[in-house]
Amino acid sequence: MDNPKRSTLKKLAAIGLTAGAITHAPYVFARKKVTLRVLGTHVTLQEAIRKQAMSDLGINIEFTPAGSAAVLQRASMDPSSFDLYEQWSNSINVLWDAGSIQPIEKKRLTYFNEINPLTKTGKLTETASIGAGDAPYKLLNVQPDGTLSAQESDHISFLPYVHNVDSFGYNTDFIKPGIAYETESWSWLLDDENRGKVAIVNAPTIGLFDLALAAQSKGLIKFNNIGAMTRPELDRLFSILLDFKRQGHFSGYWNSVPESIEFMKSKRVHIESMFSPAVSALNSQNINVRFAAPKEGYRGWHGVMCLSSQIQSSAKDAAYDYMNWWLSGWPGAFIARQGYYISNPQRSKLLLSQSEWDYWYGGKATNIDLLNTNGDVAVKAGGQRNGGSYHKRFSNVAVWNTVMPTYDYSLQKWYELISR
Repeated sequence: MDNPKRSTLKKLAAIGLTAGAITHAPYVFARKKVTLRVLGTHVTLQEAIRKQAMSDLGINIEFTPAGSAAVLQRASMDPSSFDLYEQWSNSINVLWDAGSIQPIEKKRLTYFNEINPLTKTGKLTETASIGAGDAPYKLLNVQPDGTLSAQESDHISFLPYVHNVDSFGYNTDFIKPGIAYETESWSWLLDDENRGKVAIVNAPTIGLFDLALAAQSKGLIKFNNIGAMTRPELDRLFSILLDFKRQGHFSGYWNSVPESIEFMKSKRVHIESMFSPAVSALNSQNINVRFAAPKEGYRGWHGVMCLSSQIQSSAKDAAYDYMNWWLSGWPGAFIARQGYYISNPQRSKLLLSQSEWDYWYGGKATNIDLLNTNGDVAVKAGGQRNGGSYHKRFSNVAVWNTVMPTYDYSLQKWYELISR
């Protein structure tokens, strides 16, 4: 093993330690009864999804969900521990460089031609901002020399599927509602009035950007390129953040969606990094949390489904069936009810009511109550999604979850912040 790889994996090990109502005909039956092991986060590794996939595909599926830092560390260190990996595009460079994943054959992906331009060109519309950092299209295609780039090829490093834009959620019982793209700002995470009631996601390629956007929006630092911070910029940023921590500004650092829900539900925090399902879950419990549309732009993320470099033949066939199943309609409709998007939304549109489609994708007010995946009311009649439509939200990406050139150094600085 070369020294740079060994250095990265050691640091990953260190950070890892801190860290449906619709029925349809079965999509396909796998060739033989096999067990498919899927490693990922709580975002997609949900029991309802596992059960539906097993029913449709006729295979046994084991989900191993954990926090993002923990699963990235495990996948990088031991590719034999999983068959499929589900996380976000910022994990691709780490997994690829570690030799933990293998190329995916586009010809075996039934719906690849239906995937929209977001991961193929970086934009849903001509006027959209691509955003700084690792825009997923830059990492999609595997070149003959083994590098990853935007140049189209016959093999890809990941299946593009679930995606969204993230920001922060805030409890409107304690923080006055702002106006999308006008007054809502990342700087709120560092406002004095929120001291002691702020939480950040414990992931150095995610939470780091929430805090960087907050510090820059607050006027405390200016980055030349927020998607590729330099060592001096990281030194300055973490000096600022450590000052905030010493003043008791941060209440905690959450590792999973359930933990972020508990932080807000218990009133431990009033504002925090959040993912859409957490906001939906809290709203269904009549906890008034609003998902901000920051005037500076969102932090974008794109789900990746990757093949282990160690996967065996029968499991590999089942893995392709599972990847195709994810784009077959039902999964996209299911995750839409949590506020997530799918890469070929028109297929899932057929399994959503017009009111659901108009609210989640169109950004329109709903005239009826909308249910979440548990059958609870997540959106009351008259509600309108903050941030607007799918295209509007993805036209306002400030930065993508990213592994920067200074990744190793940022890991060290992140660990210092959360452990002190």
